[in-house]
Amino acid sequence: MGALMRAHDWSATPLGSIEGWPQSLRTTVGILLRSPVPIVLLWGEQGVMIYNDAYSIFAGGRHPQLLGSRVREGWPEVADFNDNVMRVGLSGGTLSYKDQELTLFRKGVPEQVWMNLDYSPVLDESGRPAGVLAIVVETTERVLAERRIAQEGERLRALFRQAPGFMHVLQGPNHVFELVNDAYLRLVGHDRDLIGRSVRDAFPEMESQGLTLLDRVFQTGEPFVGHSMSVRLRQADDSELGERFVDVVYQPIMDDSGNVTGIFVEGADVTDRVRAEARQRMLIDELNHRVKNTLATVQSLAVQTFKSVNSAEQSMRALAAFDARLVALSRAHNVLTRENWDGAALHAIVDEAILPYCEATRNPFQVAGRPVRLTAKMALTISMALHELCTNAVKYGALSVPHGRVEIAWSVQDEGPLQMLRLEWREFEGPQVVPPVRRGFGSRLIERQLPREFGGWTRLAFEPSGVRYFMAIPLSGRAAGAREEALKPEPR
Repeated sequence: MGALMRAHDWSATPLGSIEGWPQSLRTTVGILLRSPVPIVLLWGEQGVMIYNDAYSIFAGGRHPQLLGSRVREGWPEVADFNDNVMRVGLSGGTLSYKDQELTLFRKGVPEQVWMNLDYSPVLDESGRPAGVLAIVVETTERVLAERRIAQEGERLRALFRQAPGFMHVLQGPNHVFELVNDAYLRLVGHDRDLIGRSVRDAFPEMESQGLTLLDRVFQTGEPFVGHSMSVRLRQADDSELGERFVDVVYQPIMDDSGNVTGIFVEGADVTDRVRAEARQRMLIDELNHRVKNTLATVQSLAVQTFKSVNSAEQSMRALAAFDARLVALSRAHNVLTRENWDGAALHAIVDEAILPYCEATRNPFQVAGRPVRLTAKMALTISMALHELCTNAVKYGALSVPHGRVEIAWSVQDEGPLQMLRLEWREFEGPQVVPPVRRGFGSRLIERQLPREFGGWTRLAFEPSGVRYFMAIPLSGRAAGAREEALKPEPR
């Protein structure tokens, strides 16, 4: 730039030839030419431009035509901006801009740029401002990089917020919430204002449900992995959200020195899976129990069918009856499958349950009741209860003797806000009943399963004249415990 300045025809500019320049101008030019920072001097009221090598790079395609030109003409797209710079600078003021956004035509096309700009007046020999010295540092790459980083950060925050598993970041030994995602808010209730609050403050109910694990991870720096952990949370109005099960990871966050500064928590609500697993275990237990009972029932049916066979003809008839009973038993087990698990009529459930125990010439059952539609869950449970009652009756009760009989009757009654299904099983003319020494799974099933799943109550009585079983369950909604007790009369 020094060589270009010496070769430039300054006589055609308001500055005149170099030989006539004042010392203040010469000194300022000498300083800027030796600076590695982009500097341009705007001299005189017209702002004649003199700049160094670093500024020539910034000028791009405008160099070298900018040298000796008036700043308004050299940069017409920002003329108003530079007019203000000259006005302030020549009046003795300074200006400073950080990451100032401008649109320049350095390559013949509009270009968005950002710059740090510092303007200060240059005094002449009389001490008056004669020009403005501008230090121009382009920050376009940094600004764009920061924006890209910010956009990437926002994208990552969006992914964090939208992640299907719950996540949150805790800071410090008090475990203060710094970040939480939407899945976590759904887990704990959207009305929670968590940011800036400690876990103990936001969830006092967690004091006995895992806070010691957070403390241990923060103190030891060792991560914790938990599976199917039970948690119970409360809403702001102190109402309970209910029990949930979660898989969770507590990962310590460490600084450059290896000190724990916080904990990253990630996990998933696996409540549905843990229900499903419990249901699967129950179904497997039920299946095993059904298989055992079925084998016992088949054995008892075989004894009852073949014990009085005295001839080949009787043997053939008994074999056909035995085969029919096995088919009926199979149909009883599959009643809900035939109904496509969309509920079933109570009559159908009862008929299928008792069919294997009916003979062609004699039906030991008397059934009476109005049409009632059951949900699939109710149908399954009642079918199991009837199957247990039939099995026990074949083994020990009225169905174990030729003349024994069973009455099954039900009704539906409106009792307060509930519709109650009341069903009674009663055995007659069987052997004298002796209460069992111990209750097996079958007894526990018919006495406890229905109240546990649907509310209501049951009663199994081993009366000397025959077994009696009562059930009363709400057909719509689960009865509260006090209501169930109030609805429970003594059986007649």
